[in-house]
Amino acid sequence: MTPTPTGRLITTADGRDLVLTRRFAGSVDDVWASITESERTARWFGSWVGEPGAGNTVTVTMVAEEGNPEVQVHIDACDPPHHLALSIQDPTGTWRLEGHVRAVDGGAELELVHHLPAEADPRDTGPGWEFYLDRLVASVTDGPVPDFGDYYPAQSAYYEEAGG
Repeated sequence: MTPTPTGRLITTADGRDLVLTRRFAGSVDDVWASITESERTARWFGSWVGEPGAGNTVTVTMVAEEGNPEVQVHIDACDPPHHLALSIQDPTGTWRLEGHVRAVDGGAELELVHHLPAEADPRDTGPGWEFYLDRLVASVTDGPVPDFGDYYPAQSAYYEEAGG
């Protein structure tokens, strides 16, 4: 499998945003459930425990990382079924993410925005999110689960040219 990278790097007042989009045949509610319900997030990113809702922190057990590490995820904003903002704490620092779900012709679209910290290298980060979002697509469509080796380092050059 040779996945095609799709992310964009956008310069902002605070640095750069990595923006990736995926389209789904399902409804907005189905995509929302795929990014917010523990049973569904466990299929592509990680299961979580804790009290959901804006202002709360949940613990996510990653499913595609070596050793299945746990990370703390603060829910910065949650406006079902269209907007989710998170801050993920891991050993490398804080990752600020937003998910925007909207209806499109014949289905729904998820736009993931990773507000990159200055030290983040899109040559590493971009392929990782391409991999995870393709895992999300596979979980929704019952398609084949992608292999990270098909993404990294193969897609690093794309992100270097995009502004990495």
